[in-house]
Amino acid sequence: MSFLASRLDRIQPSPTIAVTAKARELKAAGRDVIGLGAGEPDFDTPAHIVEAAYQAMKDGKTRYTDVAGVLELREAICDKFKRENGLDYKPGQVTVGCGGKQVIFNAMMATLEPGDEVIVPAPYWVSYTDIVLLCEGTPVTIPCSAENGFKLQPADLEAAITPRTKWLMLNSPSNPTGAAYTRDEMKAITDVLVRHPHVWVMPDDMYEHIVYDGFQFCTPAQVEPSLMERTLTTNGVSKAYCMTGWRVGYAAGPESLIKAMNKVQSQSTTHTSSVSQYAAIAALNGPQDFIAKHNKVFQERRDLVVSMLNQATGISCPTPEGAFYVYPSCAGMIGRKTPQGQVLENDTDVVGYLLESEGVAVVQGAAFGQSPHFRISYATSTAALEAACERIQRACGALV
Repeated sequence: MSFLASRLDRIQPSPTIAVTAKARELKAAGRDVIGLGAGEPDFDTPAHIVEAAYQAMKDGKTRYTDVAGVLELREAICDKFKRENGLDYKPGQVTVGCGGKQVIFNAMMATLEPGDEVIVPAPYWVSYTDIVLLCEGTPVTIPCSAENGFKLQPADLEAAITPRTKWLMLNSPSNPTGAAYTRDEMKAITDVLVRHPHVWVMPDDMYEHIVYDGFQFCTPAQVEPSLMERTLTTNGVSKAYCMTGWRVGYAAGPESLIKAMNKVQSQSTTHTSSVSQYAAIAALNGPQDFIAKHNKVFQERRDLVVSMLNQATGISCPTPEGAFYVYPSCAGMIGRKTPQGQVLENDTDVVGYLLESEGVAVVQGAAFGQSPHFRISYATSTAALEAACERIQRACGALV
């Protein structure tokens, strides 16, 4: 009999974290590796946010806080939702966790019974399905094709809903594709949900502020206010505010659900770092102008990567609306041979070939539920991206 719990058999370690760790390991061993697996901005946390954390430490704000987060932060989150999304929440309807991942975990742990279904459009962020599985739910993935911009189609959502459906997870802009829903596209999705009152929706808006070409972000409860009572709107400060390591995610929704999530959190982490919470207050209430400056750099990098990948034999790369990822198809590489004679049979083989032959670390599409693709994060220096794309072009050109 194994000492370990059988629930661990349902899940895998995070593939994106694994790729980043592998790249670090190879670098430490002296290999010339360009890591494009990590989904975090390469910009430093803005100085006024760091200063707020320092001030909090000097002021002795280093003790336990409320499980849901300090009141000042929950008030700042309410102000953010009102100011940016037109959503009215009270502090009792807000919870703060150790990153968006814990917030999602708390929601699933608090609501799922064995066999409850959670609809997850694919490609999806790697943790969605594993969190559902760990909480004894059943992920129901819906493939979203490149031809449809990697976006969930209303008819496909309608067809996937059953009496056991409890949640729809919806990530816009998306990790891994960067796809983002226009208001009309979002309205078509919410129209389906209106017809199925037993289905709740969890928008993951973590990349809300990282959009390009004048794209206008929207979130489900904003588009269809009648869904407010069955929507858990999740977000955080990790991406737009360059605070991945600070571990602050948050969510707002019906008070009964928030209380249940806090109950789960009270028996796990209790709360996220007090110092991080005060930094997050400064992030949400302070200057926002740096976001547009960062986005300008991200857009330049996006355009560079899309252009260079589309010049690589066997790769086709669409242009995303947001986030800082591209999700190119490598279908044209499948079935071809490496100079060493290996036949590339799937995108996992492709990713391994790029790493071994040219020292470029990317993440296979299989990790995100849709092949044959791979994900590149362009949240790194322009010079590194240009060098990586040149290496990918060279690797593609060497196939026979």
